[in-house]
Amino acid sequence: MTGTEASTPEPGDATVRLLIADDDEVTRSGLRTLLAAQPGIAVVGEAVDGVDVVEQARLLRPDVVLMDVRMPRRNGIEATRELLGDSADPPKVLVITTFEHDGYVTAALSAGASGFVLKRLPVRQIADAVRVVADGEAILFPTALRRMVSAQPLGSADALPAAGLTDREEEVLRLVATGLSNQEIATALTVSAETVKTHVGNVLTKLGAQNRTHAVVIAYESGLVVPGFSG
Repeated sequence: MTGTEASTPEPGDATVRLLIADDDEVTRSGLRTLLAAQPGIAVVGEAVDGVDVVEQARLLRPDVVLMDVRMPRRNGIEATRELLGDSADPPKVLVITTFEHDGYVTAALSAGASGFVLKRLPVRQIADAVRVVADGEAILFPTALRRMVSAQPLGSADALPAAGLTDREEEVLRLVATGLSNQEIATALTVSAETVKTHVGNVLTKLGAQNRTHAVVIAYESGLVVPGFSG
């Protein structure tokens, strides 16, 4: 069984092209039906396992892959790593999971996923997460992420001291670690969103981080962000 293609948005449409990967047919079908009904989202296909999702992503060119991590043939971690190394313009990966403490999620974040959502969330929140990730932001649950990183360190603790971040860049990284968007950080610091975007880009480059989520993992593991920090 392979993925199936749905209707494609018209050229110039801002609709997010979404590919859903889950080995459970009922879950996959339910997500497709519910998310396709959400504004600004077009479900362009489905994948049944980690091999299928890579093939479907190459064929359909989605903006975002909603990725289950526990799949046969190739799990979501390996599929994420292959997808994000596959081209100069890979899709964003949003992990969807049943348990927020799943070690697979931590590994998927380390592989470059832009964040994770829980399957039990209302579909509107999952749709919001898809749109946020498509815009280049990250979906973070700081408390859950901190627990996962603490339980399964990813070996990023040494990245921050060597990065040479400025004081403002460290401040921006701390705020990113609380789950704030660029616009929310801009409001907090009384600067423009474009200025924040520049700072975030500099932080990612200096840390060698794949995305915002990876940068936050580094912030936690290095001790820049400590339990109880809220900005």
